[in-house]
Order: sequence, then C-alpha cells, then structure tokens
Amino acid sequence: MSDRTLVLLKPDTVERKLIGEVVSRFESKNLDIVAMDLRTLDADTLARHYEEHVGKGFYGELVEFMSRGPVLAMVVEGPEDTWQVVRNMMGATNPRDAAPGTIRGDLGILFTENLVHGSDSLESATREIGIFFPNL
Repeated sequence: MSDRTLVLLKPDTVERKLIGEVVSRFESKNLDIVAMDLRTLDADTLARHYEEHVGKGFYGELVEFMSRGPVLAMVVEGPEDTWQVVRNMMGATNPRDAAPGTIRGDLGILFTENLVHGSDSLESATREIGIFFPNL
C-alpha cells in the first residue's frame, strides 16, 4: 500500500537555495516525488490551504511570508503513513526544538520561517493535494 502527502518548500528554502538538499533527503529515504511545481502562491490558494487559520492574529504575516516568493509544491509518495514519515523528517515546527538530523534541526533558523510544510494527516494530505494538484 502507498500513501501520498503534500510537501511545500517555503520561500525561505527557495531563497536560501536549499531545494536540492531538502528534495535529496526525501529521495534518500526512498520516497517518490510524483508531482512538483515551483510557483508563487496567491491569496486564494493560501486561504484554502490555511483555512483553519483565517482570521487569526498571525494570518496576515503568514500570507505575506508564503507569498513573498516561489514555493516548491510536491506530492511525495511512499509506504503507509507517508505523511508521518515526512513529518518526522521535517522535525519540530520551531527549528530551535528540532532534533539534529531533521530538516528543520539541521537547516532551520527561525520559527516563523521554518523551511517546509507537510500534511499533518492522511485526510489533510488528500485535501491539500487537491488544492495544489487537482488533476492527480
């Protein structure tokens, strides 16, 4: 059985030229990249993606950050619970708390610019893939 999950390499990853480093970590884990698109996100896409945060105090800053430059959107495929494998590889949301060996633990600097997004459940992955890759 295989699962798919959404991964977003955020603008700070692109700006810091870390795309290859992060993608290679997923490939080294024997996960497959089945879709990939470099794009700048618009307000509508961000509102759908972050719908649970609309209206919260930090939402404006989140949208400003996520739309300031290109994001690499990917669908990553692997065995059952791939979303959990990816989340473990990402590390804690705050890079200061992320374990060495994780993406955020090794490469992250700021809590507000933490390099990567990964779906937090199979249900979220299905919803988020539909937003970014509706034809999959």
